Amino acid sequence: MSTGQKGYGKFQELCRNTGNLRSTLPICNLFNESPSRQGGGFGDGCNLTGIPLKGGSEHLANLGSILIAFFAILVAAVLIFRSERKRAAVGRREMQIFLLGYIVISICEIFTVGWFPLGGAIRRGFTAVHIATIIATLWILMMNGAVGFQLIDDGTPLSLGLIFGSAVLLFVGTGYIALDTGFSFTNYWKDTLDAPNRAYALYTLYQLVPLVFLVVFFILETVLVLRVLGETRPMIYLVGAALLFAIGQIFQYVISRFICNGTNGAINGGIFETFFTLCAVITIWVFWSSITEDDWPMPPPGGSTYT
Repeated sequence: MSTGQKGYGKFQELCRNTGNLRSTLPICNLFNESPSRQGGGFGDGCNLTGIPLKGGSEHLANLGSILIAFFAILVAAVLIFRSERKRAAVGRREMQIFLLGYIVISICEIFTVGWFPLGGAIRRGFTAVHIATIIATLWILMMNGAVGFQLIDDGTPLSLGLIFGSAVLLFVGTGYIALDTGFSFTNYWKDTLDAPNRAYALYTLYQLVPLVFLVVFFILETVLVLRVLGETRPMIYLVGAALLFAIGQIFQYVISRFICNGTNGAINGGIFETFFTLCAVITIWVFWSSITEDDWPMPPPGGSTYT
């Protein structure tokens, strides 16, 4: 089978299945709202209408996602404050950086998935930041999985610099590709705006790289809990977080169009994806909190084994 016959890199089908003019996938905004794109929409997908504004000329399409994203910002802020109180906890600063990244994601989600009324250019800008922050934040989460092994002292300038610095590089690189795709600054990715919207770089960064980061995080934490700490109870939270996140993705990729069609465009799977992702983040924090209790054995600084 030739490369042109394969589905890898194509966004048209994904965007059509998760919406038409208003997809639950923020990345679809780059293709649908680009000034270089003729027409609009991705075929016969369900069009999320939500709440009409200004006599029906505009819509507050995804009010549920907007409200949950706003609540997520408040919850993440509370978790950052509670993390600050756990002064002896391993990876406290690193977990706070992850939560800050989640706050930025939630802010962007109000405008990209929630479809708060904005001009096309502004939405594409928020979309680029949203995509770049997702990659950077999940990288930070994966690095949090390595922090517990104490190969480098957590909370030190070296540890924070390596994690935050590498995340910034991922953010800038991904953000540049997303911005150049949506705004066609160099026209390098201009052909991706036409059907079937084949964008290899963005597809890899948005669809595959986050999955790799999550799987590595899960493996690292599983080894830490079972082999190093010799405990099983924290695995309940880790597995729970994975299941909650997976449920959210099922709503977004699989069930969304059925919800949209069944409600005549009133809601789609975006509201459930936002909710279950928030639950997953909370559960990850609970997991981290459970393995940083004072009675757990901790590794010596710079060491990879526990005493």
